[in-house]
Order: sequence, then structure tokens, then C-alpha cells
Amino acid sequence: MDMAARPYRSVLYIPASKERALEKARSLPVDAIIFDLEDAVAPGEKTAARDTLRAALGQSYGNRTRIVRINALDTEWGAEDAKAAAAMDCDAILLPKVESAAQLDALAALCGDTPLWAMMETPKGMLAAAEIAAHPRLKGFVMGTNDLAKELNSRFRADRLPMLPGIGLCLLAAKAHGVVIVDGVYNAFKDEDGLRAECEQGRDLGMDGKTLIHPAQIDVANTAFAPSDAEIDLAKRQIEAFEDIVAQGGGVAVVDGKIVENLHVETARKTLAKAEAIAALVE
Repeated sequence: MDMAARPYRSVLYIPASKERALEKARSLPVDAIIFDLEDAVAPGEKTAARDTLRAALGQSYGNRTRIVRINALDTEWGAEDAKAAAAMDCDAILLPKVESAAQLDALAALCGDTPLWAMMETPKGMLAAAEIAAHPRLKGFVMGTNDLAKELNSRFRADRLPMLPGIGLCLLAAKAHGVVIVDGVYNAFKDEDGLRAECEQGRDLGMDGKTLIHPAQIDVANTAFAPSDAEIDLAKRQIEAFEDIVAQGGGVAVVDGKIVENLHVETARKTLAKAEAIAALVE
């Protein structure tokens, strides 16, 4: 399945140094896994974590997209992380705190043909989002909302108002360049209602999915970012009604009292394609 076409409803962070967590992740119903060599691994464990992760990725993770987050290239571990990850059986390498296309150039020089993803988590990154998304090797954005909140010195709000300008810039850039974009984590992993509300907000904004810090968050994210039964039903009826009108020589149909034009049909087809892609993941 093409990486851009596949679902990214749930993207779970897993510490690359934890063998038990790496093994458990094989059975979790997530669309993608970020194998983390950065924040989740203590400095003294980083070198050993590469070997642990290499061994884990030598075994199958099924249809789950496998993304390796390395340390920044200006750290003592970053370059070796990049080289090691490029030799692993992974689908992409994720670089933290990306603020320019030049950083992606430097990573690309180290990791061959492996697709690149970028953590978007600083004001400079937000302001350079269009340049970063346009990079020919870039395939995905991951929002780092915890770091962004720290950089903004913003207060926590359930509506995330302080970070919406930055999120909006990244969304625009991602959509303009056909890049996958997944939302930041929700820290209170036992607060299912809060997580659901933030997932719904992210989906309303146009996010492709949600990064997660705990397996308990998976079901909420999978549901929020999947087409609902009602959306699937509406999409089918819109397509059918529009095709009937076109066959009669018209160009505008009406479904549930609302006009349906070609642009609505294009959205409807994407909805059905996403539902089919999700179904294919679990087959």
C-alpha cells in the first residue's frame, strides 16, 4: 500500500530500548508506530537501543507503518542513528525539531532512499512549514505540540487556541504538498473524553490521525479518524445521485436537501477509499 494512501489514524510512540514494549506493539491495532530513539531513551541507553530496535524490526510488524525517530543531527547520536535506521527494515525516518529544508538535506545524505518525516514542534518550524513540506524526500509531518506549547510559553486550553496558528500553517503546507500530517499527543492518557474531543478537533481541522503515548488511546483515535457509517452511507448516496444526474445530462444533484457537485463527489470517493484502506489493514 502506498504510504500516502494508507491510514494513519493511530500512531503510537514506542521506546526503542524496551524489548517488551517492542514485542507487545506487534499485536496492537495501530496504523503506525514511531520507534523512538530520542526522548524515550536515556542518554546512556541510546547506542544499545539501536541494536535492540534493529533486532525488533527484523521481525514482522504486519501492515503497520514503521517510523524510526532518531536524535537530532546536532547531537552526538543523530548521525549514527540516521545511518543505523537506514539499514533497518523501516518505512521512514523521523527527524525531530525540523526548522528548515537544509536539515532534511543533511538527513537525506545519511540515509539513502529511506523516506523522511519531520517533527514540527517549534515556532521556526511552523514559519518554515511550506519550505519543509516541499522537500522532495519529505512524506510526513508529526506535530510536536508539547514542545510547541513550551516554546510559546502558552497555557493549557482544551481548545488549543494558542497553538492553532502554528497547527494551521503546518496543515496548509502539508495539504499543499500532499504530505501526511498527524496531530500531537494528548498527555492525560486516562482521560478518554478529553482525548476524544481533541481527536475530533484534529479530524475537523484536517489531520490524518493522532500520535499516541499509551495503548489505551488507540481505540478512540481509530474511531475518530475513520469515516463513520453515516459518512460512508452519505458518500455512496452522493456518488450515485451525481452519476445519475450526469447520465441525464445534468451537473448538479441534490442529496438530503443539499447540492452535490463534482467537488463533493471527489470528497465522497476519498471517504470510501479511506474506509477501504482501513479495512485492508485488518484483513
